[in-house]
Amino acid sequence: MSRATITSISGPVLHARCAGAFAVGEALFVGAAGLLGEVVRLHDDFLVAQVYEDTTGLKPGDGVDGSGAPLSVRLGPALLGGIFDGLLRPLGGDDSGADAGLASPFIAPGQRAAPARRFAFTPAVAAGQRLAGGAAFGFVAAARRLCCLVPPGLAGEVVDIAAAGDYPDDAPLCRLRDAGGTVHALAMGQQWPVRQPRPVARRLPTDAPLLTGQRVLDTLFPVALGGKAAIPGGFGTGKTVLLEALVKACSADIIVYLGCGERGNEMAGALEEMAALVDPKSGRPMAERTVIVANTSNMPVAAREASIYCAVTIAEYFRDQGLDVALMADSTSRWAEALREVSGRLGELPGEGGYPAYLGSRLAEFYERAAKVETLAGETGSVTLLGAISPQAGDFSEPVTAHTTRYVRSFWALDAKRAQARFYPAIHPLQSYSEDALAVAGWWGEVHAALPALAVETTEAAGNDWERLRRRVLSLLDEEARLERMARIVGKDALQPRQRLTLLCAEVVGEAFLRQSAFSENDRVCGPQRQALMLRTLGAFLDLAEAAVARGATPEAIAALPVLRRLQRMGEDIREGDPAAFAALAAALQAQLGGLAATEGEHAPAP
Repeated sequence: MSRATITSISGPVLHARCAGAFAVGEALFVGAAGLLGEVVRLHDDFLVAQVYEDTTGLKPGDGVDGSGAPLSVRLGPALLGGIFDGLLRPLGGDDSGADAGLASPFIAPGQRAAPARRFAFTPAVAAGQRLAGGAAFGFVAAARRLCCLVPPGLAGEVVDIAAAGDYPDDAPLCRLRDAGGTVHALAMGQQWPVRQPRPVARRLPTDAPLLTGQRVLDTLFPVALGGKAAIPGGFGTGKTVLLEALVKACSADIIVYLGCGERGNEMAGALEEMAALVDPKSGRPMAERTVIVANTSNMPVAAREASIYCAVTIAEYFRDQGLDVALMADSTSRWAEALREVSGRLGELPGEGGYPAYLGSRLAEFYERAAKVETLAGETGSVTLLGAISPQAGDFSEPVTAHTTRYVRSFWALDAKRAQARFYPAIHPLQSYSEDALAVAGWWGEVHAALPALAVETTEAAGNDWERLRRRVLSLLDEEARLERMARIVGKDALQPRQRLTLLCAEVVGEAFLRQSAFSENDRVCGPQRQALMLRTLGAFLDLAEAAVARGATPEAIAALPVLRRLQRMGEDIREGDPAAFAALAAALQAQLGGLAATEGEHAPAP
């Protein structure tokens, strides 16, 4: 083990004189408390390191010990249901894998592992069998059935393997002899360097969305399974609330939730709420499929830089189990601020906004770890990255947002005016976009085709019409924005009937489809079949309303129809799995709009 002596220290950055060999990226133990750090620069016999803990009390002359290995975390079944800090040290005092020995509200300095937990192990191989890197040598009955994997890069012959039974998660269960004759002991978990992406057999194209349960996202701006999305928004626009809603409802098998630099009270509220949630899929506690990394704003700023890599490494580990994983990072702006802080201490030349010049490349490295893949074991898994951004004053041209847009394929812009109007989710439909929409169009087309056609739909409207209806809604919202600018100048009453109808239809679409009540049992989560039926019902309304105005009806008469209130409340009033209710609503639309058009049309002037 190499050793160095501190010569100077400034905040999280220290300089030390080396008395042995060190490597860039090597993990360090600093001072008598063994604070965790990492080498970031070497020059002659000096090193520069960043320390991920509070450096108060460190002084020149204190020792620095090298670990001989890069910054790594232990991955295993005990992660599920756990709450950890940014360095993957356990928090809390329950029996779910967190450290039950915490006697203080403050985190003790130094690196420590979670106490060993026992799991039921079932072997999957026999002695003499050859295994490649990433192959499963057994299974663990944890919160869900998980594989015990051979670390990537290691291959060889099984010398012996433990019998079925309960074992601690750090106990050696399998011994593997590699080509050089060295015997390696394998446990349920494994160490992995956080800055190194876990290898895969190959990346796969994706043709299915990650379902979020939010209509404005799933239908208008979908993110593909294994894709990446950014959620920028100013203060108070609902980034944390939206991410917590996605935790509860998204279709991923495993959720990794990272609170990176967020306020402690927000994280405490989120943790308390998540602990009481029940997974609607399994009926089991939601915590059993969730890993929470809580790195709050009062924790050392440098730890944020490590926390985001720890979280994505956890996500890749569960991906290698053949699972779909969603990583929600709140927020990447706080992570970028940590980069700026350390960069300034290192004396590096700042870029735009004071951020380091390599901000873009670091963001690219992070988002490139999202993918749908074939694992080394032959399974199919995915990591979907959802990163919140906190631009100052809601300025989307600031460096973090501007760089992020280059690497994500879905952009969910949160609007302050919508949030102030209590419009949830406050996604701005004209500032948001999705490049994954074409990739998942076939999947959504199959959903639409499997549902019964509404009685008022034409042959062209029924079946595989997701793309057409999505484009129609987006075009309607774009036209609404143009007409609202015009109405502010000439007044709404000066607009033509078709223009007033456009404003009315856009308002109906906003209330009936884009707005979603988190307090409604029916509407807090919306499944794909119900989204498809709602979209098609809205499409039928648009057709009927246009036909009515063409035959002489006024938009004001359409707005006064009783059925319009039912249409706007269909999300809250019609539950999942009730297509007959949508058929009845469509029939009522046809009866009232058709009758209105006929009555008005008798006295309408000839065009």
